[in-house]
Amino acid sequence: MAEELNWQAFGDAARLPPQNIDAEEAILGGILLDPEAINRVVETLKPEVFYIKAHRDIYEATVGLHNQHKPTDLMNVAAWLRDRELLEKIGGIAKLAQLVERTVSAVNIDALAALVIDKYVRRQLIKAGNDIVQLGYQATEPLENVLDSSEQKIFQLTQTRPQEGLIAVSDTLIHTFQEIETRNQEVSLPGVTCNFYDLDAMTGGFQPSDLIIVAGRPSMGKTSFAINVARNIAELHKLPVAIFSLEMSNEQLVQRMLSTEAGVESNRLRAGRLSQNEWPLLSRAIGVLSELPLYIDDTANMTVMQMRSLSRRLQTEKGGKLGLIMLDYIQLMEGSGDNRVQELSKITRSLKGLARELNCPIIALSQLSRGVEARNNKRPMMSDLRESGCLSGDTLISLADTEVEVPIRDLVGKSGFTVWALNEANNKIEKGVVTNAFSTGVKPVFCLKTSLGRSIRATGNHKFLARDGWKRLDELKVGDRLALPRYLPSSSTQTMSDPELALLGHLLGDGCTLPRHSIQYTTREEDLANLVLSIECQEKIGVNYAPVFPQNVSQEPAIRIGEFIQSQKLLELSTNDIYWDKIVSITPDGETEVYDLTISKYHNFVANHIFTHNSIEQDADLVVMLYRDEYYNQDTPDRGVTEVIITKHRNGPTGTVKLLFDPQFTRFRNLAQGQR
Repeated sequence: MAEELNWQAFGDAARLPPQNIDAEEAILGGILLDPEAINRVVETLKPEVFYIKAHRDIYEATVGLHNQHKPTDLMNVAAWLRDRELLEKIGGIAKLAQLVERTVSAVNIDALAALVIDKYVRRQLIKAGNDIVQLGYQATEPLENVLDSSEQKIFQLTQTRPQEGLIAVSDTLIHTFQEIETRNQEVSLPGVTCNFYDLDAMTGGFQPSDLIIVAGRPSMGKTSFAINVARNIAELHKLPVAIFSLEMSNEQLVQRMLSTEAGVESNRLRAGRLSQNEWPLLSRAIGVLSELPLYIDDTANMTVMQMRSLSRRLQTEKGGKLGLIMLDYIQLMEGSGDNRVQELSKITRSLKGLARELNCPIIALSQLSRGVEARNNKRPMMSDLRESGCLSGDTLISLADTEVEVPIRDLVGKSGFTVWALNEANNKIEKGVVTNAFSTGVKPVFCLKTSLGRSIRATGNHKFLARDGWKRLDELKVGDRLALPRYLPSSSTQTMSDPELALLGHLLGDGCTLPRHSIQYTTREEDLANLVLSIECQEKIGVNYAPVFPQNVSQEPAIRIGEFIQSQKLLELSTNDIYWDKIVSITPDGETEVYDLTISKYHNFVANHIFTHNSIEQDADLVVMLYRDEYYNQDTPDRGVTEVIITKHRNGPTGTVKLLFDPQFTRFRNLAQGQR
C-alpha cells in the first residue's frame, strides 16, 4: 500500500509521486542480511520516508529490534510483526524472504538511504505546494499570515535537523558533558562572544536562542553599543548578522559604522569635511566593513512576520546559521492590534519564538520610561523597563494553590508559586506561575474604586483591562468599566443550595419563620413595599415581559437569552469569567513603596479582585541597561565610561561591567585592566 496521500489532488492523476521502490527493498533486504547495517542508517532514515506502507512496517520492526539490542534477521523481524498482527498485512514470510533473495549485500545502504530520503522530501514538497495553494484560497485570512505560513512550510523542508521529539535526559547528559570537557580544554565560552571581555565573562557569551533586551534613556548609546556588538560578532565568528533598523536609515547606520571603524568624527563624516590624513582611514574602514557579513534592512513599518521571513531567507542563503539578529528598536515595531500593551507583549513573545526557531541570539533595543528623569538617582532599574507599573504593598494577591490572599509585600523574593490569571484566548481564569516578586521603590500612587466596592492603589502607569484593551491607570476615567474576575476557583464545595442561601440572607435581615408556617418577611421600608406593589401592577397590565432591562442583565438570564436567540456573541460574553465593573473614583493617594510580579505565560494576575497587567521583560533571557553618569553629572569622575548593567540573566549572574564610550566616534572599547 502506497503512502496515504490524495496525490490525485496534487496534479496529473496519471503521474506517480516521486518514489524508489527498488531502493526501499534493497535497504530492507540489506538490514535482514546484515544486522549491523541498521547502525549506518537508523539516525537519518525514519519510517515515514518509505513510500510503501508494508516497507514502513518492516523498517519499524527492524528499528524496534535494534533498540532492544536484538538481531534484525528474518526470523526476529517476522516474530515482531506477527506479535503485532502485521505479518500477513505486509505479505507474510514470503515477502521477507523475497527481500533477502533480491539483495546481494548491504554495502551501499548509505547511498540507498539518501535516494529514499530524496524522494520523500520531493513528496513533501508536493504536499507543501498543495497546502500553499489551499492557503491562497483562504480569502478571510490576512495576506501576511498566508505568506508567513507558506514560507514556513517551505522553510521546514530546508532544515536538515530531524524532528527528534522527546529526548532522554541520559542522551543529553552525555552530549553536555562532552561540550563542557571541550570548553575546559579550549578555555572557550559557550555562547557567541562580542569581544567585550568583562561582558563576555559575565554572560558566557550570548546564548543561541536567547532574547536580549538592551534598554536605556535617549543618548545613552544603545544603538552604538548594539552596532559595535554586531560588528564584533560578524568579524570574530564570521557569521551573518542581520540588522533591522526601524529608526535610522541604511545610510545613517553605515555612516556610524564608518565613523567607528575609521576613527573619524561622525559629524564631520556626515558633512564630508575630512582632512587629507583621514581619507586613507576612511578607505581602510570601507575595505574592512565590506568584508564583514553584515546585512541591514531599514523598513520603517517592520512586523515580526516580515522580520522572520527575511531572517529565514538569510539563514538559508548563508549556510543555515546566523550569528545575531539586531532590532532597533522594539517600540517602533508594528503590531497586529489596536492596544499597544498587548502588542508589545505579543512582539516580545514572537521575538523569543524567532530566536528559538533560528537558534541565534536576538538583541532588541528598548526605550526606558521617563520615570528615570523624575528621580534623583538616574541609574536605571528593571522597573523602568516594565510597562505594567506597580502596586502598593497592601495589595492582596490571590494564591491559586493555597486559596489564600497575601499582601504583595510579603511575596518579595519568592517564585514558583501560582496566582490566578486571565487566559485572554478564552477569557477564562487559569493558574499563572510567578517567576519574580520584587519592590520597585517609593512612588506616587492613585486609589481606584469601582461600583462593587473594589479598590486598588497603583502607580499611574499600571495597566488594567478595560473594554477596549489594557490601559494605564492615568488613561482611565470615572465611568469606564474594568475587568474583574466573576469568581475565583475554589476546591471547597457549596454546602447550601442557592434557595437556602437566599432564605438565610432574608432571615439575617428582617425575616422570620415558624414551624409549619409560611415564610414571612416584614419591613417598614416604604420603597420595598412600593417595589412589590409595582411588580403586581406590571403583571396585571401585561408589561412584565417587556424587553427592557434598566440594570445589567445577570449571567444566567443572559445565557438563556443567548441560547434562545442563538447568539454566539452573547453566549461568549455571558459564559466567560469576566465581570465589567464601573469606575466610580480615581484619586491621588500619596507616595508609598510599590511592588510588582512577573507572571509567565499569561502576563497578568488578579490583585484585590481586579485583573492587572504584567511587564514586557518576562520573555527576555538577558536584560542589559546602559547608563552614562556624565550625561547627568558633568563633574563625575567616570567621564567617558558607560555602565552596562545586567539586571536580568536567566542563565547566570547579574551585575555591572564598564566600557569606554567615545560619542564622537560612537565607539565602545574595553577598559584597561587597572580601570575595571
